[in-house]
Amino acid sequence: MRLQGKITLITGSGSGIGHETAKLFAAEGATVIVADRNAEAAEAVAGELRAAGAEAAAFTVDVSDEAQVQAMIGFVVEKYGRLDVLVNNAGYGIAGTVATTSLADWKALMSVNVDGVFLGCKYAVPVMEKQGGGVIVNTASGGAIVAIYDRAAYTASKGAVAALTRAMAVDHADANIRVNCIAPGTIETPYFKEIFAKSPDAAGLRDLLEKRQVMKRLGRPDEMAKGILFLASDESSFCTGSTLVADGGWTIH
Repeated sequence: MRLQGKITLITGSGSGIGHETAKLFAAEGATVIVADRNAEAAEAVAGELRAAGAEAAAFTVDVSDEAQVQAMIGFVVEKYGRLDVLVNNAGYGIAGTVATTSLADWKALMSVNVDGVFLGCKYAVPVMEKQGGGVIVNTASGGAIVAIYDRAAYTASKGAVAALTRAMAVDHADANIRVNCIAPGTIETPYFKEIFAKSPDAAGLRDLLEKRQVMKRLGRPDEMAKGILFLASDESSFCTGSTLVADGGWTIH
């Protein structure tokens, strides 16, 4: 029960890595606020956690909207009185080089992947400072370490998340706030299942992505959840500003 009694908030937890993290946090004794842009998905996951005996609530949020993020943090504090762990997990990717990516698509992606992390932290940090500390875990990507072909905006956004994680770790260490990020490899999430479904050569694409990892397979959302749990718990008490790479060996070669 590594998160016993902890109030935890996970964005993008209606599916994929966020969903698995919510389940694992609940199993480890946490109260979980399931935050997602998809209201139905958020409530379904929260209901799943409650059915398993956990304390959970759902909150619908677009993390790129400052007022909604402020309301989300306010909801948590009003309902539970504190916020111990924030996981900024919401995000998405698009294809394109700088030449083929429109400015509108660039700004939309950055507003979620970067602004969403910034806003979550902006309103969570004062709460954590007031209560004497807390933990923030951001979801970056292997793309924060190495370049991804035809994913210029996504790669730039995840590099920004990793850099912001380090900056916050320096700024808020004296307030007993630890800030770390996880860098997943290619994970079998609904996002990638959708990509495979749209591909004219799904088997070939899967083979290409699997071979990119030294371990020759895609990662599982539950494997990422375990890494996030480590960073969220006291097991990582001497870690701040760190990037935990969980990519099956993608970025080592």
